[in-house]
Order: sequence, then structure tokens, then C-alpha cells
Amino acid sequence: MQHKKLAFIGAGNMARSIISGLIHSGYPADHIMASNPGMPRLEKLEQDFGVKITQSNDEACQFAEAIVLAVKPQIMGEMCAKLNQNNDLTGKLFLSIAAGLPVSRLQEMLGGDYPVVRIMPNTPSLLGKGMSGMYADNSVTEASKHYVDDVMGSVGETIWVDKEDDINGVIAAAGSSPAYFFLFLQAMQEESMRMGFDKDDARLMVQQAMLGAAEMVCQNPELELSELRAQVTSKGGTTAAAVNTLIDQGLEKIVAKAMQAAVDRADEMAKQL
Repeated sequence: MQHKKLAFIGAGNMARSIISGLIHSGYPADHIMASNPGMPRLEKLEQDFGVKITQSNDEACQFAEAIVLAVKPQIMGEMCAKLNQNNDLTGKLFLSIAAGLPVSRLQEMLGGDYPVVRIMPNTPSLLGKGMSGMYADNSVTEASKHYVDDVMGSVGETIWVDKEDDINGVIAAAGSSPAYFFLFLQAMQEESMRMGFDKDDARLMVQQAMLGAAEMVCQNPELELSELRAQVTSKGGTTAAAVNTLIDQGLEKIVAKAMQAAVDRADEMAKQL
């Protein structure tokens, strides 16, 4: 992995998770700086990982060769304008984890056609089990793409999309999908409790079943998901009765509609920002 001097502007949970992943992957702490208005988050990063900290975005910018833009989309414009006003951004690589902001809009905010990689991580990145979709236009070199791949690979798996619009598909399939699974688990827990199990036992059963199922998927990449399902679905058995009910009730159509709703909302957000 290249060890560029890397700054994080914003020190929220996702920034912390990436910093943690980098440090545990052997990235030198003295090559990382985090900037944030408040000190408590910064002090915790310094204490836990030994990285440099500052309350000045300009200091972070001047330190860095690559900059992670990790602030809320609503304040990105003001923050980028000040960076451009106070600093020479020539030669710097930008990594944006802000939802809804296209590369062209980010470049407009920064005041130039600087190389920007747009990244859509998800919350399991906090545990090093993330899934990040990434897009870069022709302003980003192959070497820079490899660097970004290594950075985000420190918190999970990565994929690159050829078209920026496909980032919205990543949102639907990976960015938002942990919530789909949580909702499914919640419904199973509640039904288990109606069957008479206490809350803790109900949760343990469904979360362990989900964990085991996910591990079976990961450990058997040569098998289609449909085949894995078939292997645990004996004809005429209890699993078949449950699965057939889900299919008859339109689960596949519901999932498709939900994912498309996520894509549609991402399109709307991009226009609003």
C-alpha cells in the first residue's frame, strides 16, 4: 500500500472506522491527520490510534497529499470553498464519502477539476466488514485508484463502477441493505417472542442464524445463492413451507421495489444538493 500523507476532514464514525482499519493494516500513524471542529472526537482518535489531530481544515489540507471529505453533504460546499480560498489544491487527491454529491459537483465546490473519487461505504465498515462502491472519472490516475482501493480495502470489500449513476445501485444493494436485514431480523425476533421465547433468546436465535447463513455464503463462492437455499429446503418440509409462503406473498417483488426506491431517492438527493 502507498503511504501518502492522508487527511480526514470530519471525524465522525465512518472516518474513525477507516482510520482504525488503516492503522491495523500497518499504515503509519504519523501519515494520518484528522480535522474536526470539536476536540473530544479528535482526542479519542489521537489516544486510540496515535494519529495527528487539528481543528484547522487548512492545516489538514496543507499536511496532506490525499484528503478524505467526511463532512455532511449540507455543509460540503462551504467547507470546500474555504479550502479552495485558503490553500493550493494542486496535486491533491480527494476521496468523498458524502452521499448524493456527484464528482462534477464536488469539483465545482473545490473550484477546479481536481481528481475526486466518490465512495459509498456502508456501516459494517465500522467492524471491518464493509462494502464500498467507488467511482472515478478520467482525472484520477490508475495509481491513485489503487491507493483508494487499498484505503477502503482496510475496512472491507470494494468494487469499482464504470458509470457514476451506478453508485446509486451500490446504495441500494450495499449502502442501505444492512437496514433491510435488520428489519427482517426484527420481524423474526418479534414473531419468536409471540411464540413464547423471551427477548434475549429470540434475538440470539435469529442473529446467529443470520451470521451462520452469511458465513455459508462467503465460504461457498462457487455455489449460487439459489443452490444454497435449495440445500436447506427439503421438499415438503418446514423450510419449504416457510420459503414458499415468502415467495407467494411476493417477497422478491417487495425487495425489488425497495431497492428501486433507494435508487430513486438517491437520484432526488443528487438533484437537491
